[in-house]
Amino acid sequence: MISKTQVLFRGIEHSQAVEDAVHKRLEKLERYTDKIQSLKVILEAPHNNHYKGRVYHVGIEAMMPSHDIVVAHDHHDKHAHEDIYVAIRDAFNAVERRLKTVSGKQRAKRHGERLNEMGVLSEALPVQESGAA
Repeated sequence: MISKTQVLFRGIEHSQAVEDAVHKRLEKLERYTDKIQSLKVILEAPHNNHYKGRVYHVGIEAMMPSHDIVVAHDHHDKHAHEDIYVAIRDAFNAVERRLKTVSGKQRAKRHGERLNEMGVLSEALPVQESGAA
C-alpha cells in the first residue's frame, strides 16, 4: 500500500471528482508493485491558450526503495489533454509501463535472465549452482 500520497492542484480549482479519479488510478498501480513508498501527483494548467484551449499537465513522482519513477506528461499540442481526465489517464499509463519494465528487470535479475534494451526477455542465463555442500 502506498503510505504517503499527495495530490496537488496548480492553476486550477480543486475538484473532488478529479481527486477521486486520481485515487482510483493509484489503486490500479498497486497491482503492479507494493514497493511504492510515496507518490506525488501534480495537476496543473500552465497556460490558457486562446487558440488551442486549456491543455492540462500531469506530473507523477513515485518514490521506491531502489529508484524513483518520474513522469511529466506535458503535451501542449495534444488536444486530447484539454480534458483533465485524459491527461491523468495518459500519465498513469506511462507510470504503469515504467513499473512493468522495472519489475521485469528486477525479476530477470533475480532469475538470471537477460533482457534486451526494450526490457523484453531475450535469453535465459544458466543458473549457477553454489559450491557449498
